[in-house]
Amino acid sequence: MEKYPSKVSYGLLLFVMVILVGSSIPMLSPPIWLGIGINTFVMVFVLMIFFNLNYIVDGSLLSVKLGFLVIKKIDIHSIKMVAETNSLISAPAVSLDRLEIIYNDHDSVIISPKDKSGFIDHITKVNPEVVIQYKPT
Repeated sequence: MEKYPSKVSYGLLLFVMVILVGSSIPMLSPPIWLGIGINTFVMVFVLMIFFNLNYIVDGSLLSVKLGFLVIKKIDIHSIKMVAETNSLISAPAVSLDRLEIIYNDHDSVIISPKDKSGFIDHITKVNPEVVIQYKPT
C-alpha cells in the first residue's frame, strides 16, 4: 500500500481563508455569534480538506480518501489514461497542478498528488497499458 498526499496550493488556501476571515470581520461588532461560529466551522473544514486528502494505491485499487472517508475507489486496471491538466472543475484536488484519470468508458476524476511522477510510475507498474499524456512544455 502506497499513500500519496495531495499537493497543496497555498495561494488557493490563502484566497479561501481571506474570504472567510474577511466575511467574519463585520460580525465582530456587535458580535453575531452564529455567523462567527459558522465561519469558524467552515475554516476548520477547509483546513481539514487541504491537509487530509490522500490518494492510496493498494494492489490494483486506487482510493481517494479525505481523512477517514473514502470518496472514490477505482480499479487501476480500468484506467485508460492519466493526463496532466490545470482544469478548474471541482475535484478532490487542493492544487491546480492536477492529473485527470480517465477510467471505464466515460468516467474521470481529477486529483493532485504531490509526487506526480511517483504516482504515475506506480499506476503504470500496476497497469502498463495506461496512456500518459503530459502538458506541452
